[in-house]
Parts: sequence; C-alpha cells; structure tokens
Amino acid sequence: MFDSIAHAIPYQKLNLNSSIDLTIKRLDLVHPNISGNKFFKLKYNLLEAQKLGLKQIITFGGAYSNHIAATAFAAQQFGFKSIGIIRGDELIHKPLNHTLSTAQQLGMQLDFISREQYRLKDQTEFLAKLNQNFPNSYILPEGGSNTLAIQGCTEILTAADRQNYDVICCAVGTGGTISGLIHASSVHQSVLGFSALKGTFLQTEVERNTIKKNWKILDDYCFGGYAKTQPELLHFMQNFEATYHIPLEHIYTAKMLYGIFDLIQKNYFPAHSRILVIHSGGLQGRLPSSE
Repeated sequence: MFDSIAHAIPYQKLNLNSSIDLTIKRLDLVHPNISGNKFFKLKYNLLEAQKLGLKQIITFGGAYSNHIAATAFAAQQFGFKSIGIIRGDELIHKPLNHTLSTAQQLGMQLDFISREQYRLKDQTEFLAKLNQNFPNSYILPEGGSNTLAIQGCTEILTAADRQNYDVICCAVGTGGTISGLIHASSVHQSVLGFSALKGTFLQTEVERNTIKKNWKILDDYCFGGYAKTQPELLHFMQNFEATYHIPLEHIYTAKMLYGIFDLIQKNYFPAHSRILVIHSGGLQGRLPSSE
C-alpha cells in the first residue's frame, strides 16, 4: 500500500569548506502529503488498522504537529475517518493555522482539549473514555511513535546508508524516528538527535526502546522550546535555503541543521566524518509560530 505511492528518495550533498562530508537524505520528497518520517511511522500502523477492520484513526498533537497533518491525509487516502485530539482548548476561539486548517480540509475532526486534559493522553482511563466515545477506532499516540512506528523508521536507512556514513543525524520530537534509526544503524555508526524540546525526558524514552549505546540526544538548539524561534534561527534558515535550495521549517529541521553547522564549526565531529542528515519533512509547518 505505502510502498506503491512512495517516491524515490534523493540525496543532496552539501559543499562545505570543511573536511566533513555532509549529505542530506530528502525524506521530505518521499510523498507530497505524507512526507518525511511520518510516512515511515504511519506505514505499519495503518496496515494494522486495516488488518483489524477498524474504520477511524484517532491521534494527538499540538497546533503545529506534522503528525496531525500527515495522519489526516493518510487516513483520507486509505479510507479511514480521522479525529485529531489537539492540545489547547484556547485554540477553539482562534483562526486555524495552516497545519490545522490543512488537516480539517482533509476531513479530520478536530477536538480541542485543555492542556491539563492533554497530559492524561497516555492514561488508561482517558484512552478507555476515547474508545467509548469513538468505538472501533485505532488510537495512535502523539507523534505516531509506538512499536510499529519504530519498525517503520528502521526502513529509513538502506544497506548503503549503513555502509557509507559514520554519523546519522535527525531531529527528535517524540523519539520514534531516532529509535528506528538506532535499531537500523551499523556497529560503526553513531546516531545524533537534535531535540525540539528542552529536557532529558526524550533520553529516557529512547532508552526504553533500545539497548544500543551508539546514540546521543542534544537539547542545546531548541531556541526557546517547541515551535519557538529566534531571529538568529530565521536568519540561518534564509541563508541555508538560499545557498542549498532545500526548504526547512523552524520547528525541527532548521534547528537540527543549525546545530550540525554549529558543531562542525566547533570541531565536534572527527575530521573526514561522513554525516547523513535525515530531512524529516514537516514543511507544512513553515509558518512562524505565534505561541
């Protein structure tokens, strides 16, 4: 199902004044609507929902969630109804941003709940009530990260990727993508994640998913937190896009690449390192956050 609609994923090598070999794997081009890592995270989950004979998908996300937009399209494409549980009941009275309006146009029912309620999204009682209100539903966690998502994300790396690169870099939101990359990585490779959020909880989350030790998550490039930005980051985005003609967004990919460039300048990577950067898509979130 999914493989039949995927586009070939191109690689783009960046010319740097450095001994570092930096290549971007353009997952943003795998599909125009189910782009980036979301394509891989949704694949086995939707196959499972079909196998179970369920008719609708329920999932969770914030106002700028790449996962919400991708799930809305995938659900419509493959015959599911979709319901998005959105963090922040104050948004009910505000115009929908691009991400949420796109999801709604694709048929997703948006259910705004308070931030206090949203914190209960993984609790058994909360999920039981969801199942009661929306029977015969397949529930996807925030960001789509679960065991089946991790299984899908192991397919991001090809055999050539495992052989040709020393470091794999990715943005980290909920930990599913980096967990899949860690599982798929070779013994000689290290996996470096750039968190969109401040704090060590993602470290703990990924530790639950792997026994490998060849990875690290940095939270030094959050620029104030999730969906936040600063003039320095926006300036970097503009220069990067003008130079390399690769679109970024301020929530994940720009922060990751800002961090990578900063680390290269600081000689963080050994000379002649071959770095593969996973472009995780999410380009519908390019509009600046007002949160």
